[in-house]
Order: sequence, then structure tokens, then C-alpha cells
Amino acid sequence: MPRVDIAKADVKAEAARLKARFEAQGAQAMEMDILLPAEVLLDLYGEDIRARAYVTHDPEQGEMMLRPDFTVPMVQAHMSDGAEPARYTYAGEVFRKQEDVPTRANEYIQVGFEVFDGSSPADADAEVFAAFAEALSDYDLRASTGDIGILMAAVRGLKTTERRRNALLRHIWRPRRFRALMTRFSARGTELRQQNLDRVKANLKEAEAPFIGLRTQTEIDTRIKALEEDAAEPPISDGEIALMNDILSLKETLPNVLSNLRDIAVDLPEISEAVSLLGRRTEALASRGVDVDHLDFEASYGRTSMEYYDGFVFGFYAEGRPDLPPVATGGRYDALTSVLGQGRSIPAVGGVIRPGLMLALNATGKGEA
Repeated sequence: MPRVDIAKADVKAEAARLKARFEAQGAQAMEMDILLPAEVLLDLYGEDIRARAYVTHDPEQGEMMLRPDFTVPMVQAHMSDGAEPARYTYAGEVFRKQEDVPTRANEYIQVGFEVFDGSSPADADAEVFAAFAEALSDYDLRASTGDIGILMAAVRGLKTTERRRNALLRHIWRPRRFRALMTRFSARGTELRQQNLDRVKANLKEAEAPFIGLRTQTEIDTRIKALEEDAAEPPISDGEIALMNDILSLKETLPNVLSNLRDIAVDLPEISEAVSLLGRRTEALASRGVDVDHLDFEASYGRTSMEYYDGFVFGFYAEGRPDLPPVATGGRYDALTSVLGQGRSIPAVGGVIRPGLMLALNATGKGEA
């Protein structure tokens, strides 16, 4: 599909139209800085974000980053001055490196809609999704949904050590690494864990060179002790591994997935609350006119997005344009508000639309091309 060049003035005009739409739904318009302190983003996401963002250095303010998205500054602004409930909208440029897909734009405009409201998370999720679905109703887009919270609840319910659960939770957003850890902690990985420990010990025993490197002897000793303790721990049971695999493989329409998850919750009751939330969200979506019987749900959806999502996630895609990124994405990020609010947490959910992609689809047939 040849690239369609859209005038920036047209994209800004479409962004203004979408922003006005969200304002009409009760959202307060917000403006945020383009250049942000890098420290907060690096603390949240680690060095991974550095590879995707444009970083510079200011003599007085230190390391700075061109805005990779709006969510972090939006949450900071709300946690400083906002009252609950609150709804916000914004529009402006974001900047991301596209080393994996160099044909994609590294500067583009986003329009967002965010809801800070703890009275009913299911209703807030449904409100945001329905607002995006309505804004995009003239386009032939496929909507995908998921729920990171269900997978997190399943991990927290595993009958294993806290260290293993924390490792799995830390790598939920890295599917390959997550799978590798599940294998390592299973019965299949028992021999691998012992081999890894033996290899580390052998390397240290055979090393005769002077002690150099970034790790101290104390850190090395701590690491070896952790490996010894993990090697001695019993594996995660085959039954729990099977239940995790069942959850990860779920990819169906929302009502069918909900039915399957309720069956799984019989054997893994720790996910019951998250599944109940999914049920309430399904009802709330239906009450807002969303066709839930044909709405796709994938338990693994959203695991390669920004790592602040910890619940409901969604995206809208032009199936006839696989060359394009999602036209809109969003989700719930309750934990992020706690981190940026220094312990004060406000349930929050939101998303963004890319008006430039909407105009590109207009030029090629509403996503059917």
C-alpha cells in the first residue's frame, strides 16, 4: 500500500475536532509540556524507554526527554491539582523512535480522553471504550480488548515463592521472557535451574583473573544464594502451569472468554475478583450499545504496550491496512497513579486516537483498502 501524505494542518484540524468532541462529553482540556524530565520515565520503565524515546541533556535540569506519550504528565498534573471524579482531553505531538519499523512516523499527533473515577471501574472502562468506538464508528475497524489484571491475578495466585511471583509479574510485558520463566519454574525446569547454579559456581571457581566489573562480591554472593534457594524450591505444579497456559491461550469473543474464565476460576479462585470485574465491564459495555457478542477478547492482548497498563486494555485496527499501527489504543493504569501520587491512588483509565491515521484511512477508503 503506497504511503499517503497528509498535510499537518489537516491533522491538527482533525485533532481539534476530536478534542472538542471529548470536551462535549465533559472532559476538561489540558495542555502539557513537550520536553519532560527523563528521570521519572526512566524510574518507571527502566532503561527500556530510552531506546524508544529521544533524550537530551539540559545543563540546569539534567536529562530531558521529548514527550513519548501523554499519560505520565497527565497523571502528574491530576495528582497535583485534580479532584475526583475528573475527565480530561488533550491533543499534541508525541515522539518515538521507530528502529524496528523505520517506515512509521517518529513524530505524530495524539488526541486523548482520560477518566479518573473510582466509583465504578467497570463503568469507567466502558465509558472510555464506548467514547472511542463512537468516535471511530464511521471506519471499518476491528476492536480488540484484553485485561492485564486477570493475568496478574493468576500470577499472584500461584503456589510458589514470592521471588518467583515477582519475577513473573515484572516480565508480564515481555511475553518471551515470561514464557521462559514459566518453564524454568516448572518441573521441566528443575534440571535447568540446577545446571544454571552449577555453571555460575564453576565459572567463579575457575576464574583466576583479578576481581573487576560492576558487581561487588556481596552482590555476587547474594545472587548465588538466590539461585541456591530457587534450585531447592519445588516446581510450580503441572496443574497450575496448565491453568496459566489456558488463560494465555484465550482468544475469542468476549462472552465466550468470560465463560471460560469462570470455569478456570473454579480451580484458580485467585482470579475470581478480576473475572467478576470483567463480567461487570461486559454488562456496562452492552448498556452503552457496544456489541459485546462480537467483541474480540484476548487474554494476552496489551502485553507489548507501555508497562503502566494493569487492567482493561483495548485497541482499534484497520484490518485492511496491516502496514498501519493501531488507530486508537488505551487501558486502565491504576498502579501508575499510586506511583506518581506518592501513595495516593485514584483509579484511572484512558486512551488515545491518532487523527493522522484516520485521515489516511479516509484517503484510502475507511480502512477497507
